Amino acid sequence: MKITQYDKSGDTFFRYKELEELTSVKQVLNEVRQFGDPAVKKYTRQFDGVALEHLKIEHATIETAYHQEDARTLVVLEAAAQNIRIFAERQLAQLHDFEFEIQPGVFTGQKVIPIERVGVYVPGGRFPLVSTLLMCAIPAKVAGVSEIMVCSPPTHEDSIHPTILAAAKIAGVEEVYQIGGAQAIGAMAYGTQSIKPVDKIVGPGNKYVAYAKKEVYGIVGIDFIAGPTEVLILADESANPAFIAADLLAQAEHDPDAASILVTASLGLAYAVLREVDRQLEHLSTKAIAEQSLENNGRIILVERFEEAVELANRMAPEHLELHVSHPEKYIAELKHYGSLFIGNYAAEVLGDYSSGLNHTLPTNTTARYTGGLSVKDFLKFQTTLNVTSAGLQTIGPTAEELGKLEALSGHVNAVTIRLAHLTSAH
Repeated sequence: MKITQYDKSGDTFFRYKELEELTSVKQVLNEVRQFGDPAVKKYTRQFDGVALEHLKIEHATIETAYHQEDARTLVVLEAAAQNIRIFAERQLAQLHDFEFEIQPGVFTGQKVIPIERVGVYVPGGRFPLVSTLLMCAIPAKVAGVSEIMVCSPPTHEDSIHPTILAAAKIAGVEEVYQIGGAQAIGAMAYGTQSIKPVDKIVGPGNKYVAYAKKEVYGIVGIDFIAGPTEVLILADESANPAFIAADLLAQAEHDPDAASILVTASLGLAYAVLREVDRQLEHLSTKAIAEQSLENNGRIILVERFEEAVELANRMAPEHLELHVSHPEKYIAELKHYGSLFIGNYAAEVLGDYSSGLNHTLPTNTTARYTGGLSVKDFLKFQTTLNVTSAGLQTIGPTAEELGKLEALSGHVNAVTIRLAHLTSAH
């Protein structure tokens, strides 16, 4: 990790990084749109080395995976799912239908309605990313989404890891497809002979998945375009160097492009954290990835005053923001932009990833400036209603007439005028 001074002059480090254009992804999407299942199978064979006969995982296979799963694993999955569900239910409780009389005779309202069909993308790899499935599917279920399907690549013995299938059952998902990459995003967006298109796609993935989501946005909704993961830790001299080092390494082991950053005014803490990073790194099975990540993007940034650390955090708008200070309440209101905030020495970011109930599908790459993490709200539509009486039309109609005239839209004006004239003649 590098130790640097905070540069206020506009470091590119704090700027949005554009996605690399990937023409190969466009080709995959075009073929999936045109040919459907054959194109999906072709690219699964090409990219994953798996020749699929069927795209869909049979219900019996999901049931078998669940019943053959290790009992302790099921307990852990159920515990995580319970907290995710409770938190999502609490979010839903804040969102209501309503109708109120905004002016006499003018009844305005809101209806909160779930999206009908959602696709969840769960990345593949050597190990099952079960938490992603739970984090994406359970809030959708709580929101009332009637159809939830999951796509995940067949990277475990030419199929989906059985623990992912067990997690799908726990989340209440019965429709699962063993496909990944851009071809899975295309299949969810456009539909194929065996896959019904969805209304919205959620879930993280590699740069090919991210670019594919960007390309299909508009045809379907998406959560957001996730970049490499990041943690920003703000700490003072009261912080525990071992805790900070552990959290930096936990983020670094995700990906060589992950960003693990500490900001402090204490040079002593900076060096203590560096020593701890070196010590703990030796015991990680993921040492090679974490080491490369820290070399690429690991930083300890020194500031003169802690207020500068807050300023830096608001510029970066990090995915995960940790606050390791003696009096966190002094700064919480000043921190404006982050995916999730972790307050105090014991609120490890990893707890947000797994077991606290918070959603770990969060905005990266400065986009926390304008959005929060995945929530039950992402699976709902907020639709407005209007019911106007004759008295209400007489109250708000003239204002609409005048605005229509200002914008030179005579048809708009007429739509109100004709109604007001009707009321006059009726009397």
